[in-house]
Amino acid sequence: MIEALEILTNTSLWAAVLRIATPLIFGVLGALLCERAGVLNLGIEGIMTMGAMAGWLTVYMGGDLWMGLVIAAASGGLMGLLHAGLTVPLGLSQHVSGLGITLFASALAYYLYRLIVQVGETPPTIEPFRPLDIPVLSDIPVLGPILFTQTAPTYLALISVAVLAYVLTRTPLGLAIRMTGENPHAVEAQGLNPNALRIGAIVAGSALMGLGGAFLTTAAFNSFFPEMVQGRGWICIALVVFASWRPGKALIGALLFAFFDAYQLRLQTVVEGVPYQLFLMAPYVLSIVALILVARRAEVPEALMAPYRRGER
Repeated sequence: MIEALEILTNTSLWAAVLRIATPLIFGVLGALLCERAGVLNLGIEGIMTMGAMAGWLTVYMGGDLWMGLVIAAASGGLMGLLHAGLTVPLGLSQHVSGLGITLFASALAYYLYRLIVQVGETPPTIEPFRPLDIPVLSDIPVLGPILFTQTAPTYLALISVAVLAYVLTRTPLGLAIRMTGENPHAVEAQGLNPNALRIGAIVAGSALMGLGGAFLTTAAFNSFFPEMVQGRGWICIALVVFASWRPGKALIGALLFAFFDAYQLRLQTVVEGVPYQLFLMAPYVLSIVALILVARRAEVPEALMAPYRRGER
């Protein structure tokens, strides 16, 4: 019991929390932006897989790491554009389209990987982002090793939270996006095009999802394998509800899940006689409990999953 509590005082645990949370932050922000505009994007798992492959492949073929992130975001945006085309102008089922995108993007990513890369017994690797050792700040007791020794994409994720929160709450564009998810007819009455706003939000949100996948292959690891997203996309869908569609709370939700995950990994080394499968499922169980506690108070965008037809009410 004492050893389990001592883990909480280790700065490496909290540094790992921020690192594990990074792809979740990108993913939940992307899903949140889509849903704020009124469209559910269940393609996030596949989009993150495509972003992971595209980012890694770009670096493997000679591009730099930042170019890998750009290509990953672009590939995510393209998958989002496909989802937007099916769900916004055509008004097809957002559930079916999203699941189709997940299957299509995951399969396409693995196909392109096997087509381009010669895979032997050992998967090929790249040189990933290295943790930044920020002078002075990294030497601050406790906070320094936690906050100021992360990789560049982690800081990009944190900046994205602030930017999205500002855009959604402080700008006319953000107001238009939020109103599109609540009452697209009111948006049309103001002379704006709700469908264009929805398509733009889906593409931008999917680009963020692609960045979440790219973090896994360009910072957390240095190689690509098809199952590496490991359900993070579905966790992001749940975190959007936990966050009540607010970027700040989305950050808290991502950090909370990451804490459960990082803590259970360390508990396995100090607690004996407990099947490791129980530790592995603990973050998901605790996340479900947290979701249940807040879901009843969550205010769902009124037009979420409701296709928009001009002139129809």
